[in-house]
Amino acid sequence: MPYPIEQKLVIGVASSALFDLTVSDDIYKTQGVEAYRHHQQQNLDEPFPKGVAFPFIRRFLSINQAFPEQLPVEVVLLSRNSPETGLRVFRSINHYQLDITRAAFMSGRSPYEYIPAFNASLFLSANEEDVQKAIDANYPAGRVLPTRIYDDEIDTELRVAFDFDGVIADDEAESVYKRNDNLDDFQEHERVHKGIPHSPGPLADLYRKLSLIRMLEDRKLAENPDYKRILRIAIVTARNAPSHERVVTTLKDWGVSPDECFFLGGMEKPRVLSILKPHVFFDDQRSHLQSPAGDLPMVHVPFGVANRGRSTTLSPLDTPVQEQDDTGVAGAIQPV
Repeated sequence: MPYPIEQKLVIGVASSALFDLTVSDDIYKTQGVEAYRHHQQQNLDEPFPKGVAFPFIRRFLSINQAFPEQLPVEVVLLSRNSPETGLRVFRSINHYQLDITRAAFMSGRSPYEYIPAFNASLFLSANEEDVQKAIDANYPAGRVLPTRIYDDEIDTELRVAFDFDGVIADDEAESVYKRNDNLDDFQEHERVHKGIPHSPGPLADLYRKLSLIRMLEDRKLAENPDYKRILRIAIVTARNAPSHERVVTTLKDWGVSPDECFFLGGMEKPRVLSILKPHVFFDDQRSHLQSPAGDLPMVHVPFGVANRGRSTTLSPLDTPVQEQDDTGVAGAIQPV
């Protein structure tokens, strides 16, 4: 009997985030649904290449190996595929020995409505429309952006990095800055409110539950000094002093603390991220989700004032090279 899902940290993932569906997506767009279905049947035992979220998900699932009694995490597949066309997805999951057993196959519909049903603290997808619908419904979600995949199997550590405003916390302070594009107003607002915790943002629950797993690791390390930690959490924010105090106030009020916290004061975030090498980095602003080498796994959280009024059609300046578009006609069997 599966462990009760209410007692786990659950991540919902679309096949478009877990695997590279470039070939399948191209067949769907150029040849249609029947050709797509035939292609999946003909290649049932050919595993999909690893996708942007694969290194993150593989390490996330490894937490259960360290805690076999608690089994504190789970990954659920949330897919637009039909059960028939999704067979290749599950065979790919088995090929890579990923412990994923629960799934929702929606036969063309968006799966975002079922995020709370599976108790998910995060939904990852490459489908921009699905992620935006989830955020609009106040569900935790992020869109994986195309990047080169590198999965070092010798590296067992899981490094998760978060922006603060509009991701962990709400966009209250960001709204103050955006109102007049005035940094002084922002700093004064945060100085006045330095003792008042921020309200939670879209990924606050994910951050808090990851922190609980760190506490499990703390206890395990106290019992066994040879235990090697898996999880490492970082906050990478454009804030600097004095606005950093409200970040500390918020995290203290929530009873959580990151392993590292970077207050960059407007420095380009990839300068830190290229050294930290996170397996996933969450930010609400697309301008912060670019790296010179194109090899950092970035996730856009389209929440709050930074994304208000933003068109679902990206401008050329926002569109990475070789971006995979896995949106399609509503009701069709889409390769997601």
